[in-house]
Amino acid sequence: MALLSKRSTVYFDPVIHQALKLRAASTESSVSQIIDEAVRLLMTEDQQDLAAIAERVEEPEISYEALINELKAHGKI
Repeated sequence: MALLSKRSTVYFDPVIHQALKLRAASTESSVSQIIDEAVRLLMTEDQQDLAAIAERVEEPEISYEALINELKAHGKI
């Protein structure tokens, strides 16, 4: 945790906070470490989502109405 140098105040629902404290105790880590890991995982997922979007940027767009009509025409709905 020595590498972490910025502080922030985060407010949790009391039940969530209790669950975080229990998880921290059972994993021998701190609430801060758990939150840091969760935020890093969230950012990694965002990065993967953005990469997937970038890969598909050349795909043609279709409106919702056109999609529904196509599904109906093919007997899907």
